[in-house]
Amino acid sequence: MYERKTTPNLNCGLDLIGEVLYGKWKIRLLWFINEGHQRPSELQRKIPDASRRVLNIQLKELVDHELVTRKIYPVVPPKVEYSLTDFGKTLIPVIAALGQWSDEHEERLREVISRQVISSDLDVSLIS
Repeated sequence: MYERKTTPNLNCGLDLIGEVLYGKWKIRLLWFINEGHQRPSELQRKIPDASRRVLNIQLKELVDHELVTRKIYPVVPPKVEYSLTDFGKTLIPVIAALGQWSDEHEERLREVISRQVISSDLDVSLIS
């Protein structure tokens, strides 16, 4: 299991939100759970680029940060469902605002990201 090597910096709100939401798939997980996709297999289908292991780790972190609850049903095979806590629901308007900002600046963001990818590919080819 992953063991943190450094103490988190929790000096301001941005540090705190970074600590809670750091992870490639956490914002998407919160969004999809809010939309009603609660089973791990549903979340895996919504985020096919993520491995099951990484999704499980990030779901556990969201549970540990009290943004999501995990309910295990006593059936065979085991059934697990995730849902947002009231605390987690307070993040949905923030995530929606980030999505709206991204939609408004989509073209520019795509250009910037594409340039970075091309530049990175060129740097790798020059080194090789």
